[in-house]
Amino acid sequence: MLYEPAQFKPLTDESWDPAWIEAAIAAIVADADAAFDPKELWPAHEWDGWEEPLPLKSLYLGAAGVIWALDALRRRGHAETSIDLGAAVLRTLELKRAEPDFAADEHYHPASLLCGETGPLLVAFRIAPDPALADRLYGLVRESVANPTDDLNWGAPGTLLAALAMGEWTGEPRWEEAARESAAGLRARKGEDGLWRQDDDYRGLGTLHGAAGNTLALLRLEADDAIAAETADVLARHAFREDGFANWPGSVTWPELTRPRDGRICLQWCTGAPGVVAGAWKYLDEDLLLAAAELICHAGAHGKEKGHGLCHGTSGNGFALLKAFARTGDERWLERARRFAVHALGQAERLRAANGRGRYSLWTGDVGTAFFAAACLDADSRYPIVDVV
Repeated sequence: MLYEPAQFKPLTDESWDPAWIEAAIAAIVADADAAFDPKELWPAHEWDGWEEPLPLKSLYLGAAGVIWALDALRRRGHAETSIDLGAAVLRTLELKRAEPDFAADEHYHPASLLCGETGPLLVAFRIAPDPALADRLYGLVRESVANPTDDLNWGAPGTLLAALAMGEWTGEPRWEEAARESAAGLRARKGEDGLWRQDDDYRGLGTLHGAAGNTLALLRLEADDAIAAETADVLARHAFREDGFANWPGSVTWPELTRPRDGRICLQWCTGAPGVVAGAWKYLDEDLLLAAAELICHAGAHGKEKGHGLCHGTSGNGFALLKAFARTGDERWLERARRFAVHALGQAERLRAANGRGRYSLWTGDVGTAFFAAACLDADSRYPIVDVV
């Protein structure tokens, strides 16, 4: 079995209506505006804020991610926030430094792109450029070069992407130098099996914690057909195939698709086919990519447990279909992605009505779904932060 059917629901029959999509995006932005407090930022969802100091600040689950999404939607012309995003992100950075979230995690490093200080710094510089912000961020990128947790979330692959973004924005040579230093360390730590270690026994395959994400970061710096081919071979060897479909485990350490910690089979961006497709879409064997995309369509939308978000929900799975469209140019993949977007927006709307407020994070919340819907409107397959900052 390549996925758990009980965890998924049939997609909505509602048709794609661009005017309705724009209104749904605007409603999400309006709700985020209404819930914002200049001092306390946004309230945390129970799952997001579990055992973390509040308010949440990170790019992954906290205010930095919400601010990034509001700014991105504004820049793309989809919705206008009433929040002073510059003041909001500087307040986020202040609170992040005073009491960092995720600090109790064994992999935590201040330079972590998604969970550390790097994320809020990057968003702050994007919205309110300041040389002091750039200097602090540069120091973190350099500190991250030797970080032994080699994934986009915690380690050097993530800060390599941050360095490339800063180089694009500033034109300063130091950022390319820092990116190349990060890439050299990352290449040196790659195992003979074509994989990197995230800890002692985890050698991941996906984009968030594994080979697809690390290879994506290296290829963003410069084209390298050899490493692309090597990672494509690794992903082909470790794919599970059945009845024309394909999925991947999180790590090659265990021979089954199930996760050791809970025995679950994952089909989501952070673990499984959606993340592999999203990270490796340019070089993955096309038949394998399409087999994974077909599984995502066959499974349908995530149910109530995982919800509508980017990390492990309906929106994240839909982004893989945008990647299939980008790879093949076949309009049916765009149509399928748009159906996922309609469903995900409906999920977000129902939960917001039931709870009296939205869920305020980029990877698990409403603004991530709004960004996915906007990407479907624009036929733009770039995944947030990983592909576009």
